[in-house]
Amino acid sequence: MVFGFKRKKKHYALALDIGTEFVKVLVFRVEDNRANVIGVGKQRQKLTDMQGGKVTDISAVIANCEKAIDQAVEMADVAPRQCIIGIAGELVKGTTTTVHFRRENPEEKITVKEIREIIDEVQKKTFDKARSSLAWETGYSEIDVKLVNSAVVDVKIDGYKVTNPIGFQGRDVAIGIFNAFAPIVHLGALQTIASGLGLDLLAITSEPYAVARSVGLEELSDFSSIFIDVGGGTTDIAVVRSGGVEGTRMFAIGGRVFTKSIADVLEVDFEEAEKIKLKYSKGELEKDEELCAKIAQALKNDCEVWLAGVELALEEFTNIDLLPSRIMLCGGGSLLPEIKDYLTQTAWVKRLPFAKQPKVEYINPSQVPTVKDETKKLIDAQDITPMAMANLAIDLAGEEKLLDGILSKVADGLRS
Repeated sequence: MVFGFKRKKKHYALALDIGTEFVKVLVFRVEDNRANVIGVGKQRQKLTDMQGGKVTDISAVIANCEKAIDQAVEMADVAPRQCIIGIAGELVKGTTTTVHFRRENPEEKITVKEIREIIDEVQKKTFDKARSSLAWETGYSEIDVKLVNSAVVDVKIDGYKVTNPIGFQGRDVAIGIFNAFAPIVHLGALQTIASGLGLDLLAITSEPYAVARSVGLEELSDFSSIFIDVGGGTTDIAVVRSGGVEGTRMFAIGGRVFTKSIADVLEVDFEEAEKIKLKYSKGELEKDEELCAKIAQALKNDCEVWLAGVELALEEFTNIDLLPSRIMLCGGGSLLPEIKDYLTQTAWVKRLPFAKQPKVEYINPSQVPTVKDETKKLIDAQDITPMAMANLAIDLAGEEKLLDGILSKVADGLRS
């Protein structure tokens, strides 16, 4: 669940993925708990427009968004005004806190009032602590760090997982709530962009959280995976265990770092190096063994640093005894063959709490079951993030779930 702005039920909406390298836009129609994509747009950003997932030139980004939106709207033949925007970057932090409550009368059925009181207590206990911790990590003051996402990701009664606890009996109630925070300067820039585009902002969502929630998790209570989204300026990581998002981490290494190294080694400009990198990723340069060898050598140091970043990010999940033995990749930067190759190495895995060598795979658009692509333009891992945002928008356009509604009111109270 994503919240923070007024919900309005509409049939059409936009997913706006403002990435370091590209702005990606989906126009979709919400019906029958599904987002049907009917328009797609994409516009490359200039090097000075974004850095590490953060907006550095608002007016330039607005212009790029307008171009991408125009493409999608022309294809869809409809111009929605409501949108969901993703937020990423190394300054966005997310974590899940699980709190257990023992009920004095386990024979009594759980009521809405009781759940409301539990959620209220969980958030009051965790909100200030999480915000303080993340402010310390990022170097911002607490008042400059704001809540982006809040969601109930796990509910168990006496160890039994449920989606709606109302009416159940039991003694021990465990509720896990995911909270993501970001600096207000980062959030404010995205709000300004939405306003400049004349859009009604449904929500701003943490992108790794959106990706982690996109692969049918609510239907798969035993689903566990590490999601790694390699974008143009950042790598976003989300850890999911037993269907619940444990937390998200990000660091500022993405596709641009690899492109720059190729440009330096081949002595070409950045734009030409980007074209070469894309061809290399698609396997179109295999016949030129000498060129491929140069590119592989150029990427070696960057990939080692990138893998160290992944390792450090996963080390931060100190509350996890065993990491999931499955890694799911998405994002344009993930298409470099070295990314998967380095993740399949054994040395770094041995330094982390994996039960076995993790299986590494790419997320295919068909694995986002609630998003149907009517345009046939969404074809690989680089299209997953905007699809994941469209998936979250389905709930915003439909009826609010009971626990989400309770949590939304609690969080609104904490914000004020």
